[in-house]
Amino acid sequence: MADNDPTPEQEAAARAKEAEEQAALPYKWNQTIGDLDINFSVPGNYKSRDLVIEIKKQKLKAGVKGQDPIIDGDLPHAIYTEESTWTLTSAPDGTKIVEIHLDKINKMEWWPHVITSAPKIDVTKIQPENSKLSDLDGETRGMVEKMMYDQRQKEMGLPTSEDQKKADILKKFQEQHPELDFSNAKVN
Repeated sequence: MADNDPTPEQEAAARAKEAEEQAALPYKWNQTIGDLDINFSVPGNYKSRDLVIEIKKQKLKAGVKGQDPIIDGDLPHAIYTEESTWTLTSAPDGTKIVEIHLDKINKMEWWPHVITSAPKIDVTKIQPENSKLSDLDGETRGMVEKMMYDQRQKEMGLPTSEDQKKADILKKFQEQHPELDFSNAKVN
């Protein structure tokens, strides 16, 4: 263990401090790698017109009109405003819940906090749920499938997709130039 690694006691204390800081926030939040959800309670007689919700590319403000905002600050990263939404729903206890959904632009990054002035969480401790290839966008899925194919090929001692591409180019060149002798050529 390296000298700067925290002891289990220090690690437990850091987790407890983080949990305490997050519990003290006037809202609850969670995230996936692609989006972030925030919610907070308001009295049951409130309607959407009683709220102020401003969702901007790098800023969020949410609360009750005429009162200090519950959330007000800069987001740590940009969001798609046209894909981000909010709703007001009734809770079983007679209150209402404001639910804010933020769609992250960078879908490969965990956020340490909702707004930059809030306490951070340790994003290195996040355990993401397993994802399926079908969950990925087309470009990312293609890249992952290629990497998996190349890994299988290497394990079997066969050429990777890159190696095959190079061999195909060389073969095509040889067919176009039969006058050249490649019998003693070493290609790597």
